[in-house]
Amino acid sequence: MNQLDALRQWTTVVADTGDFKQLSMSKPQDATTNPSLILKAVQKPEYRPLLDETVKKHAGKPLDEVIDRLLVRFGTEILSIIPGRVSTEVDARLSFDTAATVARGERIVALYKAEGIDTEKRLLIKVASTWEGIEAARQLERKGIRTNLTLLFSFAQAVACGAAGVQLISPFVGRIYDWYKKSAGANWNEAESAGANDPGVKSVRQIYAYYKQHGIKTEVMGASFRNVGQIKALAGCDLLTISPELLAELAASNEPLQHALDPKATGADIAKVSYDEASFRFALNEDAMATEKLAEGIRAFAADAVKLEKLMQESGK
Repeated sequence: MNQLDALRQWTTVVADTGDFKQLSMSKPQDATTNPSLILKAVQKPEYRPLLDETVKKHAGKPLDEVIDRLLVRFGTEILSIIPGRVSTEVDARLSFDTAATVARGERIVALYKAEGIDTEKRLLIKVASTWEGIEAARQLERKGIRTNLTLLFSFAQAVACGAAGVQLISPFVGRIYDWYKKSAGANWNEAESAGANDPGVKSVRQIYAYYKQHGIKTEVMGASFRNVGQIKALAGCDLLTISPELLAELAASNEPLQHALDPKATGADIAKVSYDEASFRFALNEDAMATEKLAEGIRAFAADAVKLEKLMQESGK
């Protein structure tokens, strides 16, 4: 049994990619996308026709709608290959606008339904874990629209997401690791900060333990991995979304894989906490890493959305 097959015993394996032609090799249950992954895909010759066809078919419609239609086109292709759910992201430029996020999420759902997709079972609307995004997710969940809260870096964000009843959260392991490594500079010790001691891994383990201890139903999906060591240290997490390159690395190894997380044996004793808007914003502000990485992530996704728009405008000429 290779490490990927071993991981599947305890964890739902999710592919993190817009390159859907790779999915048949790793056979994930679910798949996640984001603006950066879609942008990367449409710059490849084999996927550029999807962009050109979408622009041509919907010429004259608002650019934001055409982008959503492209995201849904990729999503429906992915759903034709995988048995589970796909996550499709709301424009990051709406991360601080609750009403606009809800409206965009509803439109994406409507577009999937028009393609015959059972959205309640097969779609997650991906939203940034800002206060406004979490509130939008609360409203979408009440409408029966399942959500995936992304760009999650802090315990406070996770607590607020659980209280909002979101379906799933995506704590970003690799980006947390990146921040601490950069902050430490020459003092960083890779060996001492690996595996269970990796700061990104520790963050997910705390959230996972808190959710299991307090019976919070929100699923925890570790994301943004830099190496297989981070993945192995979270074996047993509800879900892990993994790049095709790291999926291949796991599949190529027959080394034993240990069951790292068990919902019945977290050993957790974390007091239950709650946040209103003011206390949430203060808690996030107190966490320099989370504040910086959340802002950086929104900026990066927003910039890639602009690049995608430019490609569409050039295609339509």
